[in-house]
Amino acid sequence: MGKSGKIKKIVLAFDSFKGSLTSLQAANAAARGIYTELPNCEVIKLAISDGGEGFTDALATAVGGSRQDVVCRVCDPLRRPISAKYSILNGYTAVIEIAAASGLTLLSPSERNPMITTSLGSGQMMADALNRGCRKFILGLGGSATNDAAMGILNALGYTFLDCSENPLEPIGENLSLVGKICCDKAFPALQECDFTLACDVTSPFCGLNGAAHVYAPQKGADSKQVEALDAGLCNFASILTKQSGHDVAATPGAGAAGGIGGTLLAMLNAKVKHGIDIVLDYAQFNRQIADADLVVTGEGAIDNQSAVGKAVCGIISRAAQANVPVVALGGSVECPDCLLELGATAVLPIHSGPIDLAKAMLPQIAEAAITNTIRQIIRLLKTPDKSRHN
Repeated sequence: MGKSGKIKKIVLAFDSFKGSLTSLQAANAAARGIYTELPNCEVIKLAISDGGEGFTDALATAVGGSRQDVVCRVCDPLRRPISAKYSILNGYTAVIEIAAASGLTLLSPSERNPMITTSLGSGQMMADALNRGCRKFILGLGGSATNDAAMGILNALGYTFLDCSENPLEPIGENLSLVGKICCDKAFPALQECDFTLACDVTSPFCGLNGAAHVYAPQKGADSKQVEALDAGLCNFASILTKQSGHDVAATPGAGAAGGIGGTLLAMLNAKVKHGIDIVLDYAQFNRQIADADLVVTGEGAIDNQSAVGKAVCGIISRAAQANVPVVALGGSVECPDCLLELGATAVLPIHSGPIDLAKAMLPQIAEAAITNTIRQIIRLLKTPDKSRHN
């Protein structure tokens, strides 16, 4: 609080309520509640994402300057033609969500099979950006449908993969175990001039029981036998990457992101892996924004055990706590408040006042009203009472 005890500035930094509200829609709903109770309060609204849904928009908002949205024709995870969008910031930096061309939402449940899906379309987006002069890339790794360890991406950038008999291989997950050599002689020369940053919200290694296949392939449609086959393939591919690049990614935290895309791009393109939320918060100058704030409010659709593992809400709470600024987290549902309280949250609250059908709760107008009403109650509790009314 300010010296007067009054709330003068509040920073709103919501992740999206997936399937319901975008980051800024949630922040706008919260702002309405604040202005109802504190019409003169300074409210800062930040677009937030940890590398998945909404990452491009959040980062573009944080970076500022010029933005060019590009739509290009690429392949989906099953090589069907689709249109996918990415953004070029300030004429030089390409921001690409891997999910735009290689995402799980592009497939029906019956089509999900990480043995045969490919990240080729994401590589085609990167190639398009290279041809437009981009030399800095920020890639959001959330939501992929693939477990091909970026074979598809590299293939679109000019790399080819050979088995031990020098036969070319399709860039799909089931061929990871067959790769004996990665050919780089036709790779785009411009890649040598580029800087790659990978926005990642997981710490999984490339392979092993905690790696990409065992942890995430079942969500992408793999059965138990396919998980074992994919993990064996990743182990083989990791050894090839070590031989050819000198990088041992097998146990590197974050290398398992997006079905091994993280580790392969780290090894072959010298990419840096960074928490997506830290990328967005750094560009948004979050630490400066909260330095004189009286309150930070964050939130997401479901607050559970995963919220404290590299997610957006986790990063926001940690920074606010370090700055000694009270921070409240709101969730469409709250299963694990303690996991955020332990990180430094002042309070963790659900936005709904009682039991509600999930489909109804996710309706945008219902979620917005719930956020607005919850914020009003929080502000009424925190703001200094006007004692003159009682004299």
